[in-house]
Amino acid sequence: MPAAPAIRLHRAVKRYGSITAVAGLNLEVPAGTCVGLLGPNGAGKSTTMRLLTAQAIADEGELEVLGRRLPEDSKAARAQMGVVPQQDNLDEALTVEQNLLVFTHLYRVARAERREAIERALALAKLGERRRSKVDELSGGMRRRLLIARALVHRPRLLLLDEPTVGLDPQVRQELWALIDRLRGEGVTMLMSTHYIEEAARLADSVTIMAEGRAVAAGPPAWLVAEHAGREAVEVYGPAHRLAEVEVDARRRGWPARRTGTSVSILGTERLDGDLPEGERRTANLEDVFVLLTGEEIE
Repeated sequence: MPAAPAIRLHRAVKRYGSITAVAGLNLEVPAGTCVGLLGPNGAGKSTTMRLLTAQAIADEGELEVLGRRLPEDSKAARAQMGVVPQQDNLDEALTVEQNLLVFTHLYRVARAERREAIERALALAKLGERRRSKVDELSGGMRRRLLIARALVHRPRLLLLDEPTVGLDPQVRQELWALIDRLRGEGVTMLMSTHYIEEAARLADSVTIMAEGRAVAAGPPAWLVAEHAGREAVEVYGPAHRLAEVEVDARRRGWPARRTGTSVSILGTERLDGDLPEGERRTANLEDVFVLLTGEEIE
């Protein structure tokens, strides 16, 4: 019998006045996997995270986390999860080690186990040599690693990462990816919201693409690409009038296509009939799927 999912949302709805931030979202996160929520700003990713931590209460739908119903059993669920917020909320008056110690108290780690818990978290985040540094002395990447270490100090069954690498430069982002990938390899269940396509493709076992508060597609990255964009694409470059002609012709033929500022991509070319326009042949990717399904351009 398959294990119950770590997270289950069924027709979840969250409204803020006239704005519906989450609009009937269905989402499952199997235990021991990493699921990525991919979408542009305003897609409902962060609101979904707030629903799962009971910082926001759903107006409709069913929500379960680690077998606990929300919001009724949210306190018990929170005790078994770690949360890495989008906004840095570390205590800058404390050292790295002191920030972790505070959270061992908040999560009621037994006194005899606190030292080991802190050492393990420091080792995971590679911050052992900075244990006595004040938070305001850390680089942006170190602060992000400390946020993740803090979320892991009580050995949670589930880790929620809300835009974990937002605002970081590519090199630092790679460092964070290595840490998240290591946790993924250890079997930690993770739900990670992001608007970086490469991040979702690199780290997630399965990706849910969100737009306007709904899931518009879900599955392993490779499957999503094969299902929606095919194996190959032709990228056509040229002046604006040429690109417009290619778009019109693609629509007339019923070919899947996506537009960027400087090109039009014809997708799934291996299964299309007719003369394709001249262009650069390349492998289809998750970005193609995202733009095709949402019409949005993201980093």
